[in-house]
Amino acid sequence: QVRLVESGGTSVQAGGSLRLSCQVSPSTYTTGFMAWFRQAPGKEREGVAGISPFGGEKLYSDSVKGRFTISRDNAKNSLYLQMNSLKPEDTATYYCAGGYYGLSSLRSADFRLWGQGTQVTVSS
Repeated sequence: QVRLVESGGTSVQAGGSLRLSCQVSPSTYTTGFMAWFRQAPGKEREGVAGISPFGGEKLYSDSVKGRFTISRDNAKNSLYLQMNSLKPEDTATYYCAGGYYGLSSLRSADFRLWGQGTQVTVSS
């Protein structure tokens, strides 16, 4: 059974940086295309960044483009999200998601594996 566990969420001031991690077991080779999503209270889940199995393709939502960077280290079975220039509107629970090989999407319906989420709070 594949398991995704996020970490790194915390409270930070606007303009600051955070790095989220997602540990995948048994292996990121089982998850294919992976992505980070976020969901704020009262809002729909939003895909913010996605990455192909070997990192050759990356997708970003317009809301985070230029500020967030997604990466993965398959040797460490890990997915990362580097978040810079954080804004209060980035406040949300962030989820790691696994899809499949051949996927290229930031639609939540396309992903079959989900972590429990990690909370990011950005104060002004």
